[in-house]
Amino acid sequence: MSRSPDTLLRPRLLAVAIALYAPLASSQLIAAELASSVRAYNLPAAPLASTLNQIASQAGLALSLNPSLAAGKTSAPVKGQFDAPGALREALRGSGLQLEQSGSGTYSLAAVPEGALALPATSVIGVQDTESAWGPVQGYLAKRTAAGTKTDTALAEVPRSISVATREQMQDRAVQNLDDAVRYMPGVVASSYGSDSRAEWLKVRGFEPTQFLDGLPLPKGAYTMPKMETWDLERVALLRGPASSVYGQTPPGGLIDMVSRRPDAFTSHEVQLQIGSYQRKQISFDSTGPVDDEGRLLYRVSGVVRDSNTTIEHDDDKRYNIAPSLTWNIDPDTRLTFLSQFNRDDTGNTSQFLPLQGTKLSSPAGEVKFHKNLGDPQWEFYDKTYYALGYAFEHRMDDVWQFRQNLRYTKSDLSFQGITAGGFYGSVSDDGTVARGANIVNEDISQFAVDNNFQADFETGPLKHTVLLGLDHQRVNTNYQWLYGSAPTSNIINPIYGKDFSNVSYTAFNDYNQKTHDTGLYVQDQMALDNWRLTLGGRQDWLHTDSTFYNLNDARDTRNDTAFTGNAALSYVFDSGFTPYVSYAESFQAEAGGANGQAFRPGTGQQYEVGLKYQPPGSDMLFTAAAYDLTRKDIVLSDTLGVSRPLGEAKVRGFELEATGDVNENLKLTAAYTYANTKMTKVTSPLDQNRPLPLTPENQVSAWADYTWHTGVLDGFGLGFGVRYIGETDNIAIGSMDFVRDKSDGHTDSYTVYDAAVHYDLGRLNNTLKGVSVAVNANNVFDKEYISTCDGFYCYYGDRRNVMASINYKW
Repeated sequence: MSRSPDTLLRPRLLAVAIALYAPLASSQLIAAELASSVRAYNLPAAPLASTLNQIASQAGLALSLNPSLAAGKTSAPVKGQFDAPGALREALRGSGLQLEQSGSGTYSLAAVPEGALALPATSVIGVQDTESAWGPVQGYLAKRTAAGTKTDTALAEVPRSISVATREQMQDRAVQNLDDAVRYMPGVVASSYGSDSRAEWLKVRGFEPTQFLDGLPLPKGAYTMPKMETWDLERVALLRGPASSVYGQTPPGGLIDMVSRRPDAFTSHEVQLQIGSYQRKQISFDSTGPVDDEGRLLYRVSGVVRDSNTTIEHDDDKRYNIAPSLTWNIDPDTRLTFLSQFNRDDTGNTSQFLPLQGTKLSSPAGEVKFHKNLGDPQWEFYDKTYYALGYAFEHRMDDVWQFRQNLRYTKSDLSFQGITAGGFYGSVSDDGTVARGANIVNEDISQFAVDNNFQADFETGPLKHTVLLGLDHQRVNTNYQWLYGSAPTSNIINPIYGKDFSNVSYTAFNDYNQKTHDTGLYVQDQMALDNWRLTLGGRQDWLHTDSTFYNLNDARDTRNDTAFTGNAALSYVFDSGFTPYVSYAESFQAEAGGANGQAFRPGTGQQYEVGLKYQPPGSDMLFTAAAYDLTRKDIVLSDTLGVSRPLGEAKVRGFELEATGDVNENLKLTAAYTYANTKMTKVTSPLDQNRPLPLTPENQVSAWADYTWHTGVLDGFGLGFGVRYIGETDNIAIGSMDFVRDKSDGHTDSYTVYDAAVHYDLGRLNNTLKGVSVAVNANNVFDKEYISTCDGFYCYYGDRRNVMASINYKW
């Protein structure tokens, strides 16, 4: 349960004061001081004994509690600022109990005599926003975030470009994956390789982002993607730009910072049933609450079971997910939350690697239909198992210092067989015959990661500090094998299945084991002087990499790299709600794999950014604008053949606009515009000079709005509508120009798609249906057919119309 800094600090300060002045103070004076201390509370309804004990413990009051009086009773919510007796009385509302004080200053409970008047109303001295950077959010606007700083900071004051998708926004849009969660944010390209049930292919400011969950990085391989279950997430934050000075190994484009749903002291349950296009059937569930009467132990378990077909014939999309967690409130200042997750994915190659002929280019045989499977369902599969076990530990030591430790062990295992049609093997014949490639991938990744940090909040004269001192470490062990050979032919109009693959001769383009050990030491100071904000940070990384390349006669390579990365930002928070800022940040990231028997040199990056944030006072809307200049050095990209190569340096300059939040009680919206100019500036091949980065359009526009009536005949009824425009791109992989016949083969036209939703709270219609709601969501509602990407050899269709009906029950 989150507590405001005021709630956390005052008990410690009072305890110190009592200890120092105990010889001079009587017990009555001490009791009076404790009782008159005002603090902020945000306690939900919970077992009465737990709430009362928590209030008394925080305030340092002596409370004599007869367990039989409180047994089976639930406290009233306590939200606002109260003195300690006032908070106790607020919790007792409606319980039939009253608070009594003895002459010595101690408190006890007694039953309200029959016929007595109800407890007097407790006056609320003030209301304080108690949102936490790691907790739930009401509406579309998250007001606090830890993305970029690892501290609980007001989003409007963070001098970085950050977007947050809240649980409510994800629910309104029926988000099913990470692509869905971030596709309405600026600076990001979602589903860059079109419809793919295996993974998310994201680009942020031109580069693939690192994914973090609960403060720790998630391991990613060539085809083994994290693919987190969004149902298990409380929020998804997108930080644009470098962040290595706090997070360590991250790319210059940005990172995605996800927060898991965590145990709550308030008991609640939810079940969601969904049916939809392509025979989709899914059940999702979530349950949380206290384990014991005192609320010391809290649990949560959420999960998803899905059985579905896909847009591609004969390809399934099955998922089995469960995420149990347990919080132990050891004492008012110490909390330990165990977090775990298991995912099992059974799907196919829905992205497909389609030939240029019949998709982008005309073919005498005709057009490749988006739903046709040019692979072989009897041979292809994508089976991945993922599990993670860890914890988040928090302890406040005194009124200045607090300590956090996040730890997790993660294991991913993948077996994948997929077919590519056409491409490197040439054109489609006049009769539709197409040559194909056979791919066999075996990949497993294990990771241990731990992050320790101390946070100190103090003042030096007029200057306020939030200092973060941290030490983190991660070990990653990757085994990756990719075998490629010539597969039996098929036909783009009448695919042929069940062919014999036993005689295919494979070449190991990649076959290696790579172990990395990375330790980082970092420090950050967020300073405030009146309305000025200054952030300075720095980090030293020590990276050790051991590689064995089995496909190169077991060639071995060991390298040690060190890097210092820093960040600096200055902003001014105007009372009118405007916050202009300027920032500088650096990145450092190891590159997976290697060439010629040697691991790649880590990539580095730097970014200058200026921005303006505006949150109108008293509103739940946030408007942001950011302009940036980003450079990445020692860039490694995969060419059209899938082989990774070091390619020099790239620059990205851009401008982004965003508006997010609740306009009023009925209307919620998020809207974004992105301009990005990308080019290779220092490359090994003259053909690549000044070419744009693949999969990154110059212009993007998106907007989503939800309007829900809360009065009148339409009470409980809501409509949602969204539009997404993606500009044209040049997608030939850097370094592949020598293989590509025509540069125009990598050009992809712009496209616009629309999304829609309708939902209704049945509880507004009839009280017996309280907690029941229904919704229908449609993505690409007009079923636009478009090509998401062509890379010079292959083309990939975008997502077609997908309609999903949901029924939710919360209690």
